[in-house]
Amino acid sequence: MTDDTSPTIQGPNPDTRTPDLKLPAFATDAHCHVFGPGDTFPYHPKRSYTPPDASKELIKSVHDKLGLARAVIVQATCHYDDNTAMMDCLASDPDRYRGIVMVLPEVAEEELDRLDKGGARGARFSFARHLSGGNKPDFSKIRSVCEKMAPFGWHAVIYMEADDVVECADELKSLPVPIVFDHMARIDPDQGTDQPAFQLLLNFVKESGAWVKITGAERLSKAGTPFHDVIPFAQKLIEVAPDNLLWGTDWPHPNIAGYMPNDGDLVDLLGKYVDGDEALLQKILVDNPARLYGFGS
Repeated sequence: MTDDTSPTIQGPNPDTRTPDLKLPAFATDAHCHVFGPGDTFPYHPKRSYTPPDASKELIKSVHDKLGLARAVIVQATCHYDDNTAMMDCLASDPDRYRGIVMVLPEVAEEELDRLDKGGARGARFSFARHLSGGNKPDFSKIRSVCEKMAPFGWHAVIYMEADDVVECADELKSLPVPIVFDHMARIDPDQGTDQPAFQLLLNFVKESGAWVKITGAERLSKAGTPFHDVIPFAQKLIEVAPDNLLWGTDWPHPNIAGYMPNDGDLVDLLGKYVDGDEALLQKILVDNPARLYGFGS
C-alpha cells in the first residue's frame, strides 16, 4: 500500500434521513466505525483500502439524527491494529461508547488492560474474503489472543462468510470466549433460509449461545434497495435467539459498491425485522447490548 491518502472507496450518504421508526431510550448501534481523520490518526500502511474520513463528531451527529443514544465502535482494517482513533472516540463519551479492537497475537496483557479500561469489550477477527485476500483463519493465533482476553470478559467478533463458518465450526466452538458473528455471517439470500450454511449458523447459535449481528443488509442483499430479501433471515434469527442478537448501522459502510444506503432507511428496515414488536425492539437495541457490553454499569 502506498502513502497516498486519497479515498479509494465512497463515503456514507451525507443526507441522513430521520427514520419513521421511533427507537427506545438508550437504543444502541452495535456496529459502526470511525475513520481518521487521517491527518490526526493516519491510516495503516497495510490497509487494503483508504476511506474518506469519518470522525467521531460526524458519527455522533448521525446517531443523534437516527435516535441512537449508545454505540459500539468496531475497529476497521484500514487502521489495522492501531486502535488510537477508535479509543479516542470512546474517551470522548465513556457512557455512550464501547469498542471492539484489533490486536496481534503477541499483544501484551498490559495493553489489553489499558484497552479494557478505555472501554474495549472484545477483539475482531476479520476473514471476509474481500478483506483477507482469501487467507484462511489461523486458529492457533486466534486462540492465543482469546486466551489472553478471556480474563477481561471479552468476546471474539468473527467476520467471515457463512460457508467458512461451516468449515470452521469445530474450531470456533473451541474458543474460550463468547463469539459474535458480524453481518449474519454474510449469508447469501439467493440460497434461501434452508441453505446448509444458514441452518448451521442457526444450530450453532442455539447450541453454543453465540451472538449474531443482524446487520449488513446493504452488503448481503442481492435484490438491492430496500433490501427486503434479507428480512426472512433476520426474522429466523429472531425466532431462534432473540436474547443473543444485536443490530447496527455499519456506518459509514466501508467498501460498499454501488448504491450507498441511507441510515434512516436501515433503521426502518429493522422495524420490518421485528414486525412492530416493541418488546423485541427493546431487547435487540437496549437490553442485549447492555448485557454484552456493560452499558449502564
